[in-house]
Amino acid sequence: MCGRTACTLAPDELSRACSYRNRRGQRRQPRWRDGDADKYRPSYNKSPQSMSPVLLSQRHFDKNAPVDDYVLASMRWGLVPSWFKQDDPSKMQYSTSNCRSENILEKKSYKDPLIKGQRCVILADGFYEWKKQEKNKQPFFIYFPQTQGSSQEKKGDQDDPKTSARNKENSETVCPPEKASPDLTEGGEASGEWTGWKLLTMAGLFDCWTPPDGGEPLYSYSVITVNASPNLESIHNRMPAILNGDEEVRRWLDFGAVKSLDALKLLQSKNILTFHPVSSIVNNSRNNSPECLQPVDLNSKKEPKPTGSSKMMMGWLSSTSPSKRKEPSTRESKEEQESKAGARRKSSGPLKQWLQGAKKPRTK
Repeated sequence: MCGRTACTLAPDELSRACSYRNRRGQRRQPRWRDGDADKYRPSYNKSPQSMSPVLLSQRHFDKNAPVDDYVLASMRWGLVPSWFKQDDPSKMQYSTSNCRSENILEKKSYKDPLIKGQRCVILADGFYEWKKQEKNKQPFFIYFPQTQGSSQEKKGDQDDPKTSARNKENSETVCPPEKASPDLTEGGEASGEWTGWKLLTMAGLFDCWTPPDGGEPLYSYSVITVNASPNLESIHNRMPAILNGDEEVRRWLDFGAVKSLDALKLLQSKNILTFHPVSSIVNNSRNNSPECLQPVDLNSKKEPKPTGSSKMMMGWLSSTSPSKRKEPSTRESKEEQESKAGARRKSSGPLKQWLQGAKKPRTK
């Protein structure tokens, strides 16, 4: 299952992190749907019922949009079927935060959106999962392996976390989200690739519910789950259906060319994620701080001694927390924006030196 995620990028960073190539080979940067950037709140600890960022085809909102145009939207986690008759979504008697890939065609709540082509991609830094132990549950943070210059297209640079030892190595060298490359053009086009944190892309279904008495439509989604991959099954027997790379994302979102039954073939268990243990502070969804993501040492009964990599990670997270990330004001001059950007680059200098120095993420 997937019951908690983290998504710490600011709205403008998310847009840049989701840049993609259209059918003409142009790199595009998806825009936010009108007003949705304001509904999204970055968080180290997102739970069902919260508003989360999703990527979907622009054609769901504009039938005349190009087939390969994507848009970012904020949607409520926990699908509310369009046919739900109550006046309050919280009155639903069953959970729809996850839907099993095996049951999509058996349950009306998911079958209807699937047939209508209402497929989306849920975006996150990663997700949390809890491993059952004798007396308690140990939380883990699970995400795409990160390398310097990570992007959705650089699949050849990924680690292959096939053993627990490799995962331990990855947990000790996790790279925090970086800032985007500055070479992005206006009008939705991006001339350079995002070189920061590689976002996790999870397959989902969405629906649109309108209150019986009228009011603003509510868009909501469910994360599709599959059997856990070999390297994750020791933590939990289920995992989100991961879309790996631009091509899989394109096929999942292109509901016109890729029919529902063909799209379902993308929902496979993939042994491509890595993880590290985190503090039980994440157990409480009200806790929202960088500590939720910090690696912990399970072999020590005391507080783990900070490593060089964890110090770098926590320093970056604390200096660029979601509350401090703000999009440049349209009222600011170009000089003011460049000055602030320079200050941010200066503050992340030690991290960049660490990434470029001897202590790089281990890859094989």
